[in-house]
Amino acid sequence: MIGTALIGFGWWGQHIARRLSDHSDFDIRCVVEPAAGLHSEIEALDLNVAPSFEVALNDTSVQAVILTSPNDLHDSQILLAVAAGKHVFCEKPLSLTAKGARASIEACRSAGLVLGIGHERRFEPAILALRDLLDQGALGTIMHTEMAFSHDKLKALTSDSWRTTKAFAPAAGMTQMGIHLTDLLIAFYGPVASLHAFTADRSLGWETGDVVTVQLQFKAGMTATLQAILHTPHFIRTHVFGSDMWVEIRNSTHPDTPGGTATMERYRSIDETETQVFNWTDSVTANLEAFGAAIRGDAPYPYSDFELLHNIEVLDAIILSAETGQAVQL
Repeated sequence: MIGTALIGFGWWGQHIARRLSDHSDFDIRCVVEPAAGLHSEIEALDLNVAPSFEVALNDTSVQAVILTSPNDLHDSQILLAVAAGKHVFCEKPLSLTAKGARASIEACRSAGLVLGIGHERRFEPAILALRDLLDQGALGTIMHTEMAFSHDKLKALTSDSWRTTKAFAPAAGMTQMGIHLTDLLIAFYGPVASLHAFTADRSLGWETGDVVTVQLQFKAGMTATLQAILHTPHFIRTHVFGSDMWVEIRNSTHPDTPGGTATMERYRSIDETETQVFNWTDSVTANLEAFGAAIRGDAPYPYSDFELLHNIEVLDAIILSAETGQAVQL
């Protein structure tokens, strides 16, 4: 088992803790959480509370840290973990700047440590099936992709939450949901050439806004649009248009909630369509298991350094475009 320290026991940290508290690959040695009011919940899972990040790093039984801490802490915490010889799994976003992401990636690679990232949607069965179709060239020439990831799980947050601010959660829903979509698009199509982003505050009154939409052009030639809305009923959609076939995936599932299905429709003509239904699987745990496998040397972690860095370069560009109202070349 991999001795692990969980850093942060907020909304997402609690999801991770429940998944790993009795997992055969991971031994959670401690949970670092500064909010004393959450310590009883940690102990209720039969987990130990560590008083500080430094204490966790100094624990020789800890081989890896999982960061579910606020976005602005990721850069410094990754470098501290690497200096202590710990593998790192970081919840998205890896960083709020490309400079920070590059420093984290280079530090992990130089030290021979695994850097995992919390983009679990790549492990969804329907997305894996779509990736197979793309790799086979089954859709023909890729023309355009439309992606959406929206929900209202965070609508009760008050304006004093870091998740509502431009400084720590910029460009509305980008660091919450949209960055999962750019991760998939980069994995599918490679580098982005240019983009134009728009944000709006329609109902929540948050500084960062509650709607983000982005138009993207890829260096390979195809285009894409994405949306992330923070105040609408749950909606996830992936629609890829090819010259020979289009494929649409509609999710009545969410990565953090068991149950539901995803439906994939493949359409060549009105007389040639096919629909496939995929049951929910735990893609969050699948990603963590891939991280564990990479630590053990069983298999490489399935995210390239380019993908990790370029997703934050794209986030940088989206933030700049939304603030200036101008298209950005990458």
